[in-house]
Amino acid sequence: MLNSEIIELFENYLINEKKASANTLSSYLRDVRQFADYLEHNTDKDIVTADEKTLSDYEASLKAKGKSVSTVARSIASLKNLYSTLCIKQIIKSSPAAKLVPEKSKPKLPEILTSKEVDLLLEQPRCVDAKGYRDKAMLELLYATGIRVTELIDLNMSDINLAAGVIRCHSRNKERYIPMYSAAVKALSDYINLVRPQMIAMPDEQSLFVNVSGERMSRQGFWKLIKHYQKMAGIEKDITPHTLRHSFAAHLLENGADIHAIQEMLGHADISSTQVYSQLVKKQLKDVYNKAHPRA
Repeated sequence: MLNSEIIELFENYLINEKKASANTLSSYLRDVRQFADYLEHNTDKDIVTADEKTLSDYEASLKAKGKSVSTVARSIASLKNLYSTLCIKQIIKSSPAAKLVPEKSKPKLPEILTSKEVDLLLEQPRCVDAKGYRDKAMLELLYATGIRVTELIDLNMSDINLAAGVIRCHSRNKERYIPMYSAAVKALSDYINLVRPQMIAMPDEQSLFVNVSGERMSRQGFWKLIKHYQKMAGIEKDITPHTLRHSFAAHLLENGADIHAIQEMLGHADISSTQVYSQLVKKQLKDVYNKAHPRA
């Protein structure tokens, strides 16, 4: 069979039998086509006749091109699925990709802001108009509570208790209560009492944070907002909406907070998700030591 026929067969199998998602389909087919192109230009093999050495050489060629560990691992996974399909369809007897073992990529530690960078970012919104009050409240609340951006924009007025200084957050059919520091309570109080009534489109609007049209703020809207203030602050780190969540957790840990308390506030089901911040704090301490110690 021609390579093109094999790829078509694989595509049909993924669509009709595996019910693969559009992203999975696109990824697998891209990897398989790249492999077919490699075979055509570098070997006398095709997909069906390729053997273990052919696949091992292909893996080595990807590494030689400087492909990342994750990219090589994904390519191997795609080829394993391809040859598994050919075995199922009885086109080949055994998979030449069976012995390929992808390297495990080291988990990338999240980037966080220093306390000074957080202060600089939170200083950017100017409370001179409705947008400034709203943006100030959103950034303060995000850093005060460490909630996810989706949770932030999903907040309703009924989730806020200014008198107690806490918010109620809903996630995965669970709810948790998270305290706020006084500056966040004030920013939120100013927004709710001074400008939100003029921003909402309908009197019965439940959303806490609304856009200029008076409707619930979107993830995309908040993404643009935080990028705008990053630029204003002159912070070179690539700040994403999740950066303040990471910074919240790492700064609490640095200052002695119990990791189980942080887990509860973040809404992590598994403590291992929270322990990554311990690794981050340890790395930062090591970096400081190496830079500051005279004999390091």
